[in-house]
Amino acid sequence: MTPQRVTMITLSVLNIAVSREFYLKLGWQEAKGGNDKIAFFKLRGLYLSLYSRDALTSDIGMPIATRTTGAITLATNYESPDAVDAAYDTALKAGAIDVTKPAKTDWGGYSGMIADPDGHLWEYAHNPFWSFDDDGYLTGNA
Repeated sequence: MTPQRVTMITLSVLNIAVSREFYLKLGWQEAKGGNDKIAFFKLRGLYLSLYSRDALTSDIGMPIATRTTGAITLATNYESPDAVDAAYDTALKAGAIDVTKPAKTDWGGYSGMIADPDGHLWEYAHNPFWSFDDDGYLTGNA
């Protein structure tokens, strides 16, 4: 078994069509296997799935709205503050909720936050202490 690995992140959504369209407008490529209850987006080494709240509630056997699971944010890191601004603007045009406009941070980076149509929080960040490989994927500390 490989430790420290995530293979799927599933976001519960109220309207699969609206959420699917939002991520497509961000430029994400939908993977095969989706239907009117679930959509898959292949990332490097894992998938992001959007799953209708009704279907997820049925699968897990309990109402999602009555359970507190804690807050979570997802993040996308970029190579520069300008790239953060561009991604942030694209998200707003795709229908994102403006949470925090990109700005310099107290830890030396630059970030802003949006929410998708279901309120899932996404941070768009530039961390000058991290590096990227030739394909633009985060490799860790510079």
